[in-house]
Formats: sequence, structure tokens, C-alpha cells
Amino acid sequence: MEIKRLHVGQRLSEVAIYNNTVYLAGQIASDTGQDINGQTREVLGHIDRLLAEAGSDKTCILSCQIFLADMNDFAAMNDVWGAWTASGHTPPRTTVQAQLANPACLVEIVVTAAER
Repeated sequence: MEIKRLHVGQRLSEVAIYNNTVYLAGQIASDTGQDINGQTREVLGHIDRLLAEAGSDKTCILSCQIFLADMNDFAAMNDVWGAWTASGHTPPRTTVQAQLANPACLVEIVVTAAER
């Protein structure tokens, strides 16, 4: 089977598709001046856009990993997450605190999804 990649850069591809499975790179906010609510909304928007480009959507997410710079932001991030997820399609998820590569980033989300 062929591996298809989208938005290929020098260091990473934003998306890899193999065997009807979509793998997204960790998504972060471009506008790091936002609070956790704004950054989470922006990241989820990136995920929506990339999944759509790959022929998938949030109802097809197979697993999700969320990295928070500060676990004190957990409840606020969860509020945004809860408003975004599709009822009956909440994916398996891990949330951990991590030192992110860019200290201005408050959240990074990695998603694996099935193609529609």
C-alpha cells in the first residue's frame, strides 16, 4: 500500500494516510497570545481542516493524545473539547502535562482517525 502525505515540510508532514487511517502531526496554535480556550479552539480548527483534507472528520477519530503545558488548564481545555466533540463519537483519549517545544504553546493535540 502507498503512504500519502499532506503538507510535507522539511521536518514533518502534517498528515500521513495509510491503509485507510489518517495520522496527524501534533497540532498547536499559531496565535500563542491566546489563553487555553483560544488555543484549544484554534488547534481543534486545525484538526477539523486537516481531517477534511484527508477525507475524514472528528466522528472518525480513533485515538487522541492531548499535551498540556499546565494541568491547571485541564478543566478549561475540557470545556472547549466537550463543545467540539460529536455526541456519541467521543474518542479514546489521553491527557498529560508536558513541556512543549514552544513555551508559549499551552496545548498540543495528536489525532489518529479512520477515513470516512
